[in-house]
Amino acid sequence: MKQRVSKSDQNRWADHYTRKAQKEDYPARSVYKLQEIQQKTGLLQRGDRVLDLGCSPGSWLLYAAQVIGESGRAVGVDLKPVTVKLPPNALACIGDLTNLDGGLREAMGGGYNAVLSDMAPDTTGSKNVDAVRSAGLAEAALYIACERLVKGGVFACKIFQGSDFDSFVNRVRIEFDKVKIFKPKSSRKASKEIYVIGLGKR
Repeated sequence: MKQRVSKSDQNRWADHYTRKAQKEDYPARSVYKLQEIQQKTGLLQRGDRVLDLGCSPGSWLLYAAQVIGESGRAVGVDLKPVTVKLPPNALACIGDLTNLDGGLREAMGGGYNAVLSDMAPDTTGSKNVDAVRSAGLAEAALYIACERLVKGGVFACKIFQGSDFDSFVNRVRIEFDKVKIFKPKSSRKASKEIYVIGLGKR
């Protein structure tokens, strides 16, 4: 569910976080966004069951598996396969999260303590169109979180700021005791992405 970029684009966008991710054996710099969220909120705990939506290429899944430890379980889902080696407490499935079929529902399971979504649409160059598409993915993530989180569970979701942002935040407020809005330092300055964090599933 991530935008495809060419090698030249990857080189053009390479920065400190890109190089750090390569050094630390993470497939993408996005891992540091989740790391910042974890440092700010303590979202993930040892022994948690975690569902990672839009998990390819696997950075969030790897980091979550590390935080929750051997007694935890991290399950990721994406349209594209995760090719990096995952630890024994992590599993990646291929599936369309906007059109859940019976097999994918069964593979995902339930009873999660945390649902994470770093899903993003293929960008079009139109900020309004991209924001609407991002909001659609965020709504799909929230629906899955409401279905599969245990009471007291947590939710972290990326969304592009646009006309649907406030209404999405309000829907998260209905489902969770506390809501935080967070822009990680590792997000690119030009990016409209922001993370909505729900704590305490009702």
